[in-house]
Amino acid sequence: MRHIYSGKVRELYETDDGVLLLVATDRISAFDHVLSTEIPDKGKILTQLSLWWFERLADVVPNHLVDADIPAEFAGRAMACRRLDMIPVECVARGYLTGSALPEYQRAGTVWGVRLPAGLGDGSRLPRPVFTPATKAPPGEHDENIPVAAVAELVGADVAAEVERITLEVYRRGAELAGRHGIIVADTKIELGFGPGGGLLLADEVLTPDSSRFWPADQWAPGRSQPSLDKQYVRDWLTSPQSGWDRNGRSRRRRCPNRWWSAPVIGTYALTRASPAGAGARRDRPGASIPQPAGILRVAALSIRRGAFRNITVMVWGPRDRWDTGPHMNRAALAIGPPAVWLALAAGGPGQ
Repeated sequence: MRHIYSGKVRELYETDDGVLLLVATDRISAFDHVLSTEIPDKGKILTQLSLWWFERLADVVPNHLVDADIPAEFAGRAMACRRLDMIPVECVARGYLTGSALPEYQRAGTVWGVRLPAGLGDGSRLPRPVFTPATKAPPGEHDENIPVAAVAELVGADVAAEVERITLEVYRRGAELAGRHGIIVADTKIELGFGPGGGLLLADEVLTPDSSRFWPADQWAPGRSQPSLDKQYVRDWLTSPQSGWDRNGRSRRRRCPNRWWSAPVIGTYALTRASPAGAGARRDRPGASIPQPAGILRVAALSIRRGAFRNITVMVWGPRDRWDTGPHMNRAALAIGPPAVWLALAAGGPGQ
């Protein structure tokens, strides 16, 4: 096995049989910078979410997964994949007005040139999902938004049309399924590549907190920044005056203070427990695992001891008869002891 590439948050290996291993690390990036503090088991969570979504999108677009053994050292955080000729575009679909789409709308009333109704605010739902591509920048550089026409110039009109169709269909399926369980998918980014047969395949990750914006539907309120179940917590902290971090790397304090990481940790774990994937993630894959309640609470307690929060609410949404969540959480909390970690346990929730 040989190492062939390091991405911002992933490592790529090739086995002796020519199979690619896409390994999700615990690194986290924001504004195209890899931050110094890792999130424990983040890579495992994102891998499980991607595997779950790949299965449910198989009738929309085939994917790059192959059946192969995963080395023990990468158990739970690696996917065995076929080699693809990747499309050099970040394929983004947006169903809500937020992120980099908001400044264009505020300036011109459009999103990627698509005219939108007047009066929309941060978090407003768009009349229909919009395909908003971007370039794929090298590590340390910034992705740049590009017009849809530029995709046709890169890959040809027919391929560009298919890329747009697949991107929007993946978004619609994800938004529909998550919406049944009280989660809004505001936007999502996917990557596509040509397989050995010449067809487009879904690659990398899909509908994870790193590649998408997830909002609790019952807290959605257009006109403000939305509560999130993704890494928006990280972006918000980094751009706050308290962080002392400069998104362009010009700050003297380039290393972000450790205390920011507790929020995205809890947000990511909460999503794992709250989302359809959290409730139905397969446990029969070799090495597949989702962090247990004790691990979640240890992270929460550590965050409090570091002074980031006084209390943390861990929201758990899933069938109690399946997860036995309440007793497990309570035993874990008692074992950890003070500081107190408040638990809000919701009965019912998504099932299979």
